[in-house]
Parts: sequence; structure tokens; C-alpha cells
Amino acid sequence: MSFDELTPLLQELAHNPVAFLGGFMAGALRLDLSEDPVKSWLEQQGGVSAASGAGTGTISKKNGPQSISID
Repeated sequence: MSFDELTPLLQELAHNPVAFLGGFMAGALRLDLSEDPVKSWLEQQGGVSAASGAGTGTISKKNGPQSISID
């Protein structure tokens, strides 16, 4: 891994260290952003919750493999 690949990551960390580390820890701890207490904290901070954010489609909650057809 070269320094050029890490440059965007380091720039984002330098500009918004709290948001970056919060997002990193949420991902590392596999927190669900649409459940309390994370959802209510995000709303207090003025953020958009994962459930009401733009671009969120319907998420299938089926477990296991799903079949697809390829033409």
C-alpha cells in the first residue's frame, strides 16, 4: 500500500477527526445506525439517520442464499 492510496483517508481524518473516528468505530463495532441509542444521538447532532437518508432502498431481511436467473 503506497502513500498515494492513504492520502484521501488522511485528509478526511485531518478535516473531521471526530466524525471520521466515530464512523470508523461504528463500523468496527458493527453498530446499526438505524437503532437506538445511535439513531437518537445522530438526530441530536443534526445528522441524517440511516432509515431516513436519501438513497436508502428497501432492504431485504431474508437470511441465507437467494436464487438469481442469468439470461
